[in-house]
Amino acid sequence: MKKEGLQRYHTIWGLLFLGWFVSYVDRVATGPIITYMIENEVSFFADVANPHGIGGLIGSLFFAGFMLMQFPGGYFGDRFGYRAIIILSIVWAGIATLLTGLVGGLVAFILFRVLLGLGEGVFYSNDRSYIAYHTPPEKVGLGMGVALTGLSVGLTAGTLGVPYLITVAEPFMGEGAWRFPFFVTGTITLIIALLLFKYMKPKNDSSASVDLTSPGIKAQFGKGLLYMSMYSAVFLVIVMGIYYFSVKLGLSSIAIAVILVALCPLLILYLYTTKKSEIKPLIANKNLFLLYLFFIPIMWHLWFYGFWSVSIVKDFGGGALMAAALIASFNGLAGIIGFPLGGKISDIVANRPNGRRNVLAVLTAVLTVTIFIFAVYVMMGNNNPIVMSIILFVSGLFFFALQPVAHALASDLTPEKSRGSMFGMLNLIGEIGAVLSPVVSGVIRDNTGSWGLPLLLDGALMAAGLVLVLAISSKAVRKNVVSLA
Repeated sequence: MKKEGLQRYHTIWGLLFLGWFVSYVDRVATGPIITYMIENEVSFFADVANPHGIGGLIGSLFFAGFMLMQFPGGYFGDRFGYRAIIILSIVWAGIATLLTGLVGGLVAFILFRVLLGLGEGVFYSNDRSYIAYHTPPEKVGLGMGVALTGLSVGLTAGTLGVPYLITVAEPFMGEGAWRFPFFVTGTITLIIALLLFKYMKPKNDSSASVDLTSPGIKAQFGKGLLYMSMYSAVFLVIVMGIYYFSVKLGLSSIAIAVILVALCPLLILYLYTTKKSEIKPLIANKNLFLLYLFFIPIMWHLWFYGFWSVSIVKDFGGGALMAAALIASFNGLAGIIGFPLGGKISDIVANRPNGRRNVLAVLTAVLTVTIFIFAVYVMMGNNNPIVMSIILFVSGLFFFALQPVAHALASDLTPEKSRGSMFGMLNLIGEIGAVLSPVVSGVIRDNTGSWGLPLLLDGALMAAGLVLVLAISSKAVRKNVVSLA
């Protein structure tokens, strides 16, 4: 059998891997930096009574912006080209990250974190759609898994690298050492954006069969930036307005997060009334809607660990900041294996009855068990670093493996012309978990003095996610896969 060799879609996978990498380094940086600020009582975390609640609220405000741009981002990609929106997203993220390192107060810090969320919010749906367009159907799951591996590497690099960069900067920046990681990661992000702009173009093909107006081919950067800026300006005013007036009214961090989450159904209602013909098929499809809801606990888990894992390990006896970061990094590190493995398994079972759904259910079930194992282990007073690292690695392996399976299943259920919008809707609803997770978990930690209850809550939510997966109608999925083929 002749080997295929390097193809254009392989290059696209690799470049989108880099896009995921820098996106996650930029957003993961907030957690370790806030943990450092709380531990050392520096900057705007000096003498704060509820530091984990405030820190979690910052994460929730970031994800509010991120959430609101999910569907618009996919919608922009369907109209102006997936590649254009992907590159604009990375450039936007690099600039916002650099500016975060220059701020001098809490409000300005939050503002640029929200701006980062607005810019990165358009990446996901266009990345998934660009891969689905340029990859042979039998390899879509693998392609999505390979690109998503950048998430895992970025998560690991951010968890380990940010504390290290702070340590390096302390001798010459003192209490301002927390700024240094933003300068480094922002610069790297802009360099990656340049590489994507130069090398991620579709393969030149003069064939009449290629539709130059397809979102997988065209790239209208000017219009894409204009609409991104317009929507972002509106959402920035809304999010910061909610924060400002909530603080003035003395609302709790959780109350603010709940108000932010309420923006999701309001946005869906607005989209439904203004674009009913395009939105109704994405909402009325029962199987897609179950997948949307399934991603709420998925995003909760991702950003419970992504935001607080260093603090969790540290509080349960995991040593100093760098030692705790090393243990916590094993969870993210597992994605290097989990993402491509899950994508490959997804492709193998794609044409079997109940294939992708059953694999997704098994992976979710095992993940749920490992979450509870870790919670029970640390709550019983155990803190062996090797055992904690192993549990976190195994848990991460199943968590990251299930994501490309779910993405490929969602892609099967959606016509090509609507995939950008569908993935945007999926992440819009899923990000409810990301908005609530950092702040709810942080407040519970402040009130109980332990991360035990947040860990148990994480496991309970994942168990609810398993029920949603099992409710997907395999007959309907199978019918859709065949019709799309």
